[in-house]
Amino acid sequence: MGKNRASVRAVGVGISVVLLVAGAAACTSDDKNDTKDAAKAPATSGAPGAPVATPSAAPTSKGPEAFAAAGYRGLKPGMAKDDGLATGALETAPVSLLGGCTDFVYKGGPAPDQARMTAEAATEARYKDLSAKADAASGKAPAPGGTLPPNASAKDAAAAAAGSAAAAKGSADAAKAIADSTMALVDLRFAQEAKDKAYLATGRVSFAATGLRELAAPAEAKTAEGVGAGSTVEALQQAYGAKGLQLAKSGKYVMPVEGQQGWQYEFTVDGDKVAGMAVVNREIKCA
Repeated sequence: MGKNRASVRAVGVGISVVLLVAGAAACTSDDKNDTKDAAKAPATSGAPGAPVATPSAAPTSKGPEAFAAAGYRGLKPGMAKDDGLATGALETAPVSLLGGCTDFVYKGGPAPDQARMTAEAATEARYKDLSAKADAASGKAPAPGGTLPPNASAKDAAAAAAGSAAAAKGSADAAKAIADSTMALVDLRFAQEAKDKAYLATGRVSFAATGLRELAAPAEAKTAEGVGAGSTVEALQQAYGAKGLQLAKSGKYVMPVEGQQGWQYEFTVDGDKVAGMAVVNREIKCA
C-alpha cells in the first residue's frame, strides 16, 4: 500500500514538471510573437516611456503666390474688366477714373476716396477744355502780313500794318492757350502720380477699354525671385540685372516681359529700397 502511494506521488510530480515546462515554453513563444508583432506594428505615442510615433510626411502647403507678369490672384494682362471683377479678387467700386481708365483695389483694400476722385475729374476736365482752346487758337491765328512792294501806297501800308497787328495778337492768344494747356497737362500728370502713390502699398488694377493694362502689386507680394516692397535696390539688380533691368528717366527700374510685346515690369524705388512694383503696358491707351 505504501509503495502504491509513493508511485502516485511520483507520477503527480512528473505531471507537474511537464506542465511547468510546457507553460514556460508557451510563454516564451508568446513573448517572441509579441516582440515580432510589436516590431511590425507602427509605434504610437501613449503612456510615459512608450515609443513615440513617427508621423508620415504631411503634404507641404504651397507658399504665397508669386507676383508675375503671367497674372496674379486670377487677374491676367489683357483680361476684360467684367472678367476681372468676376474673379472675386477685386473690390467692385472703382477708386479712380482718371485718364479714361478704371482702377480697382484688391479685396479688402481701401474704400474709394471721393474727394480725390472729384479733384481728379476737375483736373481732367480743365485739361480737356484748355487743350481744345489751344487747338482752336492755333488753327484760327491769321498769317503774318507780307512784305510791302516798293511802290505800295499808304493805304496798302496801313492795311499791311493792321494785318501784322492782328497776326501778332492771334499768335499771342495761341501761345497763351498752348501754355495754359501745357500747365493743365502738368497738373494732370501730378494727379496721376498722386493716385499711384496713394495705392502703392495696397496695390491696384487698372483697366482700359480694351482690357487690363496695369497690375500693381500689394505691399506683401513678392516675385518668384523674392523681390518686392522692402527689397534693396542691390537685391533687385542682382535678381534682374542680367534680364534687361534698366533705370528709366521716370526714376523707376524697368524690365521687359519676355514674350509679351509692350509689357514691362516697373519697380518704384525710394532711396535704396523697392517701394512698389507693377506689370504694365503703357502702349495701351486708357481712352
